[in-house]
Amino acid sequence: MNISIRESKHKGYESYIMESDDIKLELVPELGAKIVSIVYKQSGKEWLLDPGKRSLEKPDPASRFVDCDMSGWDECFPTIDYCVIDQEQPIALPDHGEVWSLAWHCEADNESITCTVDGVCLPYKLSRRITFLSANQIRMSYHVENKGTASLPFLWVPHPQFQVSEKTRILLPDSIKDMLCIYGGKKLSAGVKYDWTEHDLVLPEPVGDGRKFYAEGNVSEGWCGLQGEETGDFLLMSVCPDAVPYLGIWIDEGLVNDRSAIALEPSIGYYDSLSRALGNGTAHILKPAEAFEWSLDLFVGSGDGRASINKLL
Repeated sequence: MNISIRESKHKGYESYIMESDDIKLELVPELGAKIVSIVYKQSGKEWLLDPGKRSLEKPDPASRFVDCDMSGWDECFPTIDYCVIDQEQPIALPDHGEVWSLAWHCEADNESITCTVDGVCLPYKLSRRITFLSANQIRMSYHVENKGTASLPFLWVPHPQFQVSEKTRILLPDSIKDMLCIYGGKKLSAGVKYDWTEHDLVLPEPVGDGRKFYAEGNVSEGWCGLQGEETGDFLLMSVCPDAVPYLGIWIDEGLVNDRSAIALEPSIGYYDSLSRALGNGTAHILKPAEAFEWSLDLFVGSGDGRASINKLL
């Protein structure tokens, strides 16, 4: 397997590019270690949305995600939505969490890129190491350590803005029949479960609508994916459901972005707000000096995505 890792520039920011025969990935340490590009080289398919007409700028810690570039792949930690949690004193956590607005320290060797960030609102160290397992498979290995003297609660999701450049089918395991709507946009209702087969196709034309779903409760199979209906290009994610037990899907058809996008969100914590996850008992809690690890595998290719994931797992 041929792997190359090199320093580069992306829209004026220092970046790293890691590349195999099948995948080219680029990330920007200063912008929350945002992954700005994932290209499937065999077809030229770019999976991540660029900023478009928005500026790519370092967010202020108090920024709202919808007011910023809304592009690429961010890490949401220790919350997604703004919330206040009660520790030794009330602590306000910003929208989209805090690590997306912080500069990460990154180190590269011949095989991997490791990015690390220290918490500001809460005392923790979070790291993400990216490696190639094969030419078309990337592993993102996460490690978080509680650096404080009190228990540390957290919620985590990846937040990739996958672009919808063609009719795109969202692939879920057959064991997931219904999805719980938590934001219905113009046509659906929050709190209602919907037959997933009626809502799994997303069109590229923005219509000013959006919706978000969660698989209700813990998932038994930890994968999800996207399949282009015309090209056959697919992208698949896989996590261990024992470590990452929840799954959210955000569909934006031009509601808050100017183009259609899909975020696949395997999740630690249910859902979106750390204060809610603490209330329903799904937040992960670390004792002082305790650490926790999890990983996410990313596959790209072309053909039958569902058949491919069955072979890979």
